Amino acid sequence: MSEKNTSEEEKRTLTVFGPETEFDGVLEFSDDLIITGKFNGRIKATGNLEIAKDAVCTVEKMSASSIVISGSVTGDVSASERVEICSGGSVTGDIETARIRIENNVNFEGQITMLDTEPEENLFSVSSAEYKNAMVLRSDVIE
Repeated sequence: MSEKNTSEEEKRTLTVFGPETEFDGVLEFSDDLIITGKFNGRIKATGNLEIAKDAVCTVEKMSASSIVISGSVTGDVSASERVEICSGGSVTGDIETARIRIENNVNFEGQITMLDTEPEENLFSVSSAEYKNAMVLRSDVIE
């Protein structure tokens, strides 16, 4: 990873909606957000979004740069970079993304549309550890 990417990541702000948080409405953000509570509405973001294990989101549409889902999402999901549905996660809605990863033990009901974008990095030119680090958002931050 170049020094530029590291310094950009250090400047990003991480916000966490705790398990006691219930939010209704339109949410827009440019940094990173982890939802561990309940969300109803619409999310329009340029940053990264994580839906934690016990989170429940009902959306008209959820869009972000990358989205990692370990909880439950009902509604359409769009990510310019990638979508990852982790084991135990549930998505009922259509997904639109450039890259997708779906683990075992996932409940998915909908259609997937792949975006025609070139990845920033040749995935075959990096070590497996670098690739794994690039694919994991902050899944280990909140359990």
